[in-house]
Amino acid sequence: MIDAYGDPGTPDRRGGWHYLWWLVRRQPGRSVAGAVLGSVWMVLLSATPYLMARAVDEGLTPGDTGALTLWTSLMVAVGAFNAWLSILRHRTMTRVRMDANFRTVKVVVDHAVRLGAALPRRVGAGEVVTIGVGDVQQIASALTVIGPGVGAVVAYLAVTGLLLTVSVRLTLVVLVGMPLIAVLVGPLTRRLQGVEAEYRERQGVLTARIGDLAGGLRVLNGLGGKGLFADAFRRDSARLRAQGYRVGAVTSWMQALGLGLPTLYLAVVTWLAARMAAQGAITVGELVSVYGYVAVLVRPVSYFVDWGYELGRGAVAARRVVRLLRVEPEPDTGTAQAPAEPSVLYEPESGVRVLPGRLTALAADRPADATTVVDRLGRYEPSAVTWGDVRLDDVPLPQVRARILVADHEADLFAGTLGEVIGGTATPLGGAGTPATGDHAPAPAPAPAPVQRPSDAHPDAHLTRVLHLAAADDVLTALPAGLDTPMDAQARNLSGGQRQRVRLARALLADPEVLLAVEPTSALDAHTEAVVADRLREARSGRTTVVTTTSPLVLDRADTVHYLVDGKVAATGSHQRLLAEEPGYRALVARDTEEAAR
Repeated sequence: MIDAYGDPGTPDRRGGWHYLWWLVRRQPGRSVAGAVLGSVWMVLLSATPYLMARAVDEGLTPGDTGALTLWTSLMVAVGAFNAWLSILRHRTMTRVRMDANFRTVKVVVDHAVRLGAALPRRVGAGEVVTIGVGDVQQIASALTVIGPGVGAVVAYLAVTGLLLTVSVRLTLVVLVGMPLIAVLVGPLTRRLQGVEAEYRERQGVLTARIGDLAGGLRVLNGLGGKGLFADAFRRDSARLRAQGYRVGAVTSWMQALGLGLPTLYLAVVTWLAARMAAQGAITVGELVSVYGYVAVLVRPVSYFVDWGYELGRGAVAARRVVRLLRVEPEPDTGTAQAPAEPSVLYEPESGVRVLPGRLTALAADRPADATTVVDRLGRYEPSAVTWGDVRLDDVPLPQVRARILVADHEADLFAGTLGEVIGGTATPLGGAGTPATGDHAPAPAPAPAPVQRPSDAHPDAHLTRVLHLAAADDVLTALPAGLDTPMDAQARNLSGGQRQRVRLARALLADPEVLLAVEPTSALDAHTEAVVADRLREARSGRTTVVTTTSPLVLDRADTVHYLVDGKVAATGSHQRLLAEEPGYRALVARDTEEAAR
């Protein structure tokens, strides 16, 4: 099975069926083993009627106890051996299914990481969730038919051969039955793929809407639009339910045919065999064997129908995965070298100028405007930002990511220990930062302020230090196992303020040349916010830092404050000067000032 850290390979993105075949080819040995085990297992099922016929004709009818004992013992032995083969077949196909599951998950996650910030702009959140929750499982289930499916074909041919030894007429009836079933089930399979694809599309849209509603519920409630959106969601979910009924209708017909047609098949062949036995054309033992053969054949025929059902749904799911894999990241055409020294970042659309080595604050009348400026400065949105004397989008993206870090206060926190969540493998605070990629690495940025650093002899010293700088000492001391305490996904076992400080500690540990922090103290009380502001200034002394905030406690520690109105710089200066000279700025931060005073 694929290793969690192994290379999943390059998927075939030509279409859903090609992708399913690629999954089979990625595990050829296991797929062949499943097919062989499934074939032998199903063929041996048809051996039981043959052995039973011999026991009747050679033992029971003439009264030969020895022959009866021999053939009965062979039936028991074959049955026991086939039960063991069934266990091996099931285990093998489980491994095939799990490999397809993990490999698809890894392919999708790797591609999502490669898309990076382009993912939410190119693919809806609901689409990604639907792929992760439903489509991956459906693809894995589709591959389960390899063993039983191939075995069904082999068993069908084997039973046909055995029937030839009894009656050519019965054999012709059996041979005609399969094309007839294909004619009846084929259109339903195509219909299922169509309604299933439409259902998945609507499910993705509705899932995305659920996420949007959950994220903006407070805003909608405040604007009085909750009822309007609830009515729209109710209508959309009703349409999805109706589409689900259509999928269920086609599925029920396929399952009914999968059970009903083989049963009808069994009845017709048994009736013909009974008439032939009554006429003396075949023996009683041969009649028993024919019944047994056709009874065994019911399972392969059912598998054929189920095969079409599972593969049809799997192809629909695989097409959705392929569609995601075909989304390419935005091309990185940058060829210019990043500035060798820390340089000015200038965003002309807003007028924000970030001087190197200083703490700059963005206070906007609409917080989203400040966030947009940060996204442009971090090259997460198209812009004409310049870095020194070069355009930021002319610099290769790996160089930008190595030296400029955007730290969002709602960034994801993955499950793991506290030490792993913070990122124990990052460059320790006070180092030269993560080296830039490219032909010419930049010169080292100025070192932070000469504060006392912990000894490198302690492996957790840097983690403990950045937690202190983020005023998160209480987080560490409150946890039973300290840095080794397991964290839930998104660190849900911490409070909102604790999570925010853990995110800040993670950013400080990375120690980038340029840190762009979005609302790093928005969930903190005034006392903790003041401590974080002081320690952030100390930790980032000599390095370029930008924060978006309207908190006077943070703004007062900034070297430069840009006051943004409608996304444009309306005034620039120190916090105290802007308070004295800019009524709009004073009104923006006045409430926070009054709250801090209380």
